[in-house]
Amino acid sequence: MTESVDALVVGAGPTGLACGIELQSRGVRTVLVEKGCVVNSIYHYPTNMTFFTTPELLEIGNLPMTSLNDKPNRMEALKYYRRVADHYRLDVRQYEKVDRIEGEDNAFEVFTTDKLDCKHVYRARKVVLATGYYDVPNMLGVPGEDLPKVLHYYKEPHPYYNHDVAVVGAKNSAAIAALELLWHGARVTLIHRGGEISNSVKYWIKPNIENRIKAGEIRAYFHSNVTEIRADSIRLATPEGEIEFKNDFVFALIGYRPDLEFLNATGITLDPATRRPRTNPDTLESERRGIYLAGVIVAGMHTNEIFIENGRFHGQAIARSIAGHLKT
Repeated sequence: MTESVDALVVGAGPTGLACGIELQSRGVRTVLVEKGCVVNSIYHYPTNMTFFTTPELLEIGNLPMTSLNDKPNRMEALKYYRRVADHYRLDVRQYEKVDRIEGEDNAFEVFTTDKLDCKHVYRARKVVLATGYYDVPNMLGVPGEDLPKVLHYYKEPHPYYNHDVAVVGAKNSAAIAALELLWHGARVTLIHRGGEISNSVKYWIKPNIENRIKAGEIRAYFHSNVTEIRADSIRLATPEGEIEFKNDFVFALIGYRPDLEFLNATGITLDPATRRPRTNPDTLESERRGIYLAGVIVAGMHTNEIFIENGRFHGQAIARSIAGHLKT
C-alpha cells in the first residue's frame, strides 16, 4: 500500500503529538507512525508512577490537563494524551514500525511494517523523527541476559511476591522498583557499580531506600557488577570477590538511550563525543535536508537535557519551517 502525505512524523509520544498538532494547524497533511501505542514511553512507566512536575508543564495543543493532585500520575497522563489525539483528530498509525527511509527532500519514501506484518510505503515531502529514547534499554552485556526472567522495564510489584529479585541500578527507576518490590513481599537485592544511591534520585525516595538498606531489609552490593545470569541464580563480581546467590527475576534498570542505529541508518550525522545529532538550532532540520528531529533525540546521549516539558515546544519551530518550505 502506498500513500502520499506532506509530512510524516515517526513517533507518537508527547513530542510527536505536539508536532502533529502544529503541522496540522498549518494545513500540512500529516501522518504519525508509532511502533507501539500512543505515548508508548509513558505506557511503559511503572503503573503507579507520579510525575515530578505539574500538569500545565505536560500540556500540548493548548488543551488543559487536570489532575486530582498537585502532580499527575501515569494513568492521568495516558488519559490526557488520548484526549489530545482525539480532539485534534490526529492520524496516528499505531503498532507500525518504520523500517527505513529513502529518497530526498520533497520526495522521501518511508517503508513500514504494521502489526499484521503488512508492508506500507509513504511518500512524504518532509519527515520528522520524534522517536524518544525509552524504547531502547541499555544492556548489561553478560551471559544469560536473554533469559525470560530478565526485564528492562518495571511495571508493578505483585507478580514478584515471595521471590528473590535482583534490581540492577541505583537511579530513580531502580530505587522505586526496589522499594515497591520490598513492600509487596519480594526479597530484594540491589546491585550497583557505583558506591552509593545516585544523588539524582528524588529527594523523598533516596533516604527511604538508604534506610531500607541500612536496616538490612534490602541487600545491597555496591562497586559490584553482574557477570552472569543463570536460570535460578545470579553471579556478581564484588570487592570481596566473585559470589553467586539464588535469583528468580532480574530488573536491569540501568537506563535507556535514543535509537542511534536508526538515526545512523537514516543518514543523520552524530557528534562523535556527545552523539548529539547536528541540527539547525532555529528549525531543528538535520543535515539531511527535509528530515527534522524533535524531542529527546536532539540531545544525543545527554537525555537529561530534554523532557516533555521543553521537548513539546519543538513542534512549533519544526512546523513553521515545514509549512514555509511547502508554500514555496
